[in-house]
Amino acid sequence: MTTLLPDTARLAWWGTSWLRGQVVTDLLIDAVLGDDATHVVAGLPGAEGTETLVAGLARLRALGATEVGAAFPVEGDALGLGGPRAFNAEAIEEGEAVVVSGTGLGLVPQRTGAAVAWRAMPAERRQLPDVGDADRELRAALLATANELARLDVAKWRPEVADRLMNLRHREPIDAPPGVPGRCVDLAGRGLQATEIVALALEDDGGALSSYEIEQRRSALTPLDRAGRRALTAACSPEVWPPA
Repeated sequence: MTTLLPDTARLAWWGTSWLRGQVVTDLLIDAVLGDDATHVVAGLPGAEGTETLVAGLARLRALGATEVGAAFPVEGDALGLGGPRAFNAEAIEEGEAVVVSGTGLGLVPQRTGAAVAWRAMPAERRQLPDVGDADRELRAALLATANELARLDVAKWRPEVADRLMNLRHREPIDAPPGVPGRCVDLAGRGLQATEIVALALEDDGGALSSYEIEQRRSALTPLDRAGRRALTAACSPEVWPPA
């Protein structure tokens, strides 16, 4: 069994590999769609209405696309985005987007059940975290968060979170296409693991007795959430991949 990455991460990895001629179209479709019924692209220059995923990527290639990079922003942290404001706002609302290098465009996924529509919008060049920096930040955040949650007795209010923190090496493998550095595959897995731990810990208040206690727990998890999203962004952005 393999871990299914977020929509944007899959499009970034497999879309880049397809643009570089490293995977065939059938593999691209299977990998990006996963368990979904369909993915379409809307709003591309020169297109009438929506296009299939492959037709949309082909149009982007004709527009000069060289690679696809992911972003995982949240309100107050436009990580992986460079503007303009309209694109940033849409990406933050959805929590993810891709930027297509060489085109001045980005794609924001809008999911409806088992269907995803990628909306094309103008997107500007962005600043990205270095893969090495993101790796070091994630390792430090995991250690600091684990210590802080231990102090807050995470094993009592969320034993499954404590179990995950004690078994960080136990991760399902990630299916990656040719061209993605092994270091980035590993970093993406650990980044996804971090964001999953945060989501699990924040599912409810875990029997917290006061708003102060709730805020303490949330504050302990914020650095790990940011480090996890930063790791995913770096690992899924070919612009900053280390040389092969």
